[in-house]
Amino acid sequence: MYEQVSHTLLNDILNDIKPEISEQDLRHFYTRLGANFYGIHSLFHTLYGEREDFAEQAQQLVETMAQHYIKRPEKLRQLDLAREKDYNWFLSQQWIGMALYCKGFAGNLQGLQERLHYFQELGVNLVHVMPILRCPEGSSDGGYAVSDFREINPEVGTLEDLQQLAAEMKKRDILLVLDVVVNHTSNMHYWAKRAKAGEKKYQDYYYTFETRNVPDMFDQTMPEIFPETAPGNFTWSEEMGRWVMTVFNDFQWDLNYSNPSVFIEMLNIILFWANQGADILRLDAVAFLWKKIGSTCQNEREAHLILQLLKDCCQVTAPGVVFIAEAIVAPVEVIKYFGEDAVIAKECEIAYNATFMALLWDAVATKNACLLNHGIKSLPVKLDRATWLNYVRCHDDIGLGFDDRDILLCDYEPARHRKFLIDYFTGKFEKSHARGLPFGQNAKTGDARISGSLASLVGLEHALEIGDNKAVDDAVKLILLLHSMILSFGGIPLLYYGDEIGTLNDDSYRDDPYKKGDTRWVHRPSIDWEKAELRNTPGTVEYGVFSALKRMIAIRKEIEVFADFNNRELIEVENPHLFVFGRYHIQKPTEQVLVIANFSNQPQHLNLDDLGSWGAKYRPLVDLYQGTHPDIFKNSLVIPGFGFYWLCER
Repeated sequence: MYEQVSHTLLNDILNDIKPEISEQDLRHFYTRLGANFYGIHSLFHTLYGEREDFAEQAQQLVETMAQHYIKRPEKLRQLDLAREKDYNWFLSQQWIGMALYCKGFAGNLQGLQERLHYFQELGVNLVHVMPILRCPEGSSDGGYAVSDFREINPEVGTLEDLQQLAAEMKKRDILLVLDVVVNHTSNMHYWAKRAKAGEKKYQDYYYTFETRNVPDMFDQTMPEIFPETAPGNFTWSEEMGRWVMTVFNDFQWDLNYSNPSVFIEMLNIILFWANQGADILRLDAVAFLWKKIGSTCQNEREAHLILQLLKDCCQVTAPGVVFIAEAIVAPVEVIKYFGEDAVIAKECEIAYNATFMALLWDAVATKNACLLNHGIKSLPVKLDRATWLNYVRCHDDIGLGFDDRDILLCDYEPARHRKFLIDYFTGKFEKSHARGLPFGQNAKTGDARISGSLASLVGLEHALEIGDNKAVDDAVKLILLLHSMILSFGGIPLLYYGDEIGTLNDDSYRDDPYKKGDTRWVHRPSIDWEKAELRNTPGTVEYGVFSALKRMIAIRKEIEVFADFNNRELIEVENPHLFVFGRYHIQKPTEQVLVIANFSNQPQHLNLDDLGSWGAKYRPLVDLYQGTHPDIFKNSLVIPGFGFYWLCER
């Protein structure tokens, strides 16, 4: 868009741009810069326009984008052009993800490269390698307390190892996802060290205060994220002689995005990793990017403006790279991280569907889909050109942030129901065989979250210990049922490493003095590759889970209606144990798949007359997963206990 003020500033910037930039071939860069600059200028001015150094900061911003464009490898530039043409590429049903810790999965980056065949065997073609940057030993927060944004943790390898991994993944058509921790740094980061040394420039990179006056005002409305292990939101720095904002842990200093130098530094880092071959960048803790006295300091409007600005700038330099928003917030808030446009994601193209994940776990505990059905009805419709990341398990805890109104609609009392879920998944409920652990317990409110591997949470660990084959079969069915949901719901399914072979809780973290206080390490395993080989041995749990997921993934990739174009219809049925929805092809109305999930351990019936046009009265139904006709008795489908169907008309 042409607009005089921004156009004049752009002319001034280009006139003063460094010779080492202006002498380069920047045709595509200038085209994209011109197209995006009105938006870039508007956002940058809204955030920082009152500053006297605004023009100088804008100059630095454009030069940062240009320098990374110049450094961008030619193969990645060509990939940018291809993805600009195929702009819906990430909405395809072909993408199947897996998140993993490099050290736990394969030891190091070289080992990960040697294991790429494993992903291809399963059908995974998107791999999220969780944080691999240098962190202080013992104060790493699982890799999210970064002390150097450009240096790989030497325990997992080097930058050259990562570049080789990225290149090999490109050859195999596997997408690489990397993290950028945008909200905070380690207190051992270069910037923090300079701040401790008294340099005001770097003290202004963080929220620091001489007295408790301002921190106390913040604390009146800011919640505690980890009340058990890291109470409060500020930490006294003896070296600096100042209070510093530390929302997550006392060793993680929150960045001050009201300072444009911080924004430019973090854009610099994002573009650096884009140039190392990342296809997707996961932006960590984006809900916390802007702090304001009198608020919760989450989901502020300025946080969204920062993400919009990051997206506009990245589109100029590396338009083939998309963002994941790591915002584990209420549905009405998480939808905003796609952006304000009616169609196109102007912030992050992908967001975690934490609501769906939590609702699935509620259905596991209650053996019914009441809250799942109500919760999904409350999930806002996403933008057309954005998508969900659907997952059963991840490296983090399971929160129980359901909407109280939905809980009440199921005739549950909210506090009592959450207490039941905590008791169920920690094995305190009499009929539960789950082996989870509490995380983040809040003594003031009684709230807690849940840690534990998928297999241990659904009862597989208990079943194996007592040698109950029926219980083992039920646990495996639950693992497959949950994965059938994330593979068919609409979005990118993200498996968590180890779940594909039924990995149990790893209690070894209790012996590590740096980890024993954080129960989340119980589900951050080191893969036993000898045991993983059992995936090739019929009759084993590993074989049962792996082979079934492999089949499920292969079928999903063939079914176009599983692509994510807002082509899902929730179907309300009378049977409370069933979760039912339809997927349809936008351009081919006759192509439909009916998805039915039974969260009871007993067979359930579904009257076809309850399904309206989805009932398929006149043509036989086929289950795409089993390749057989489902059982029908007196015009009712029979769904086995912990079973699911992907039905189409044949």
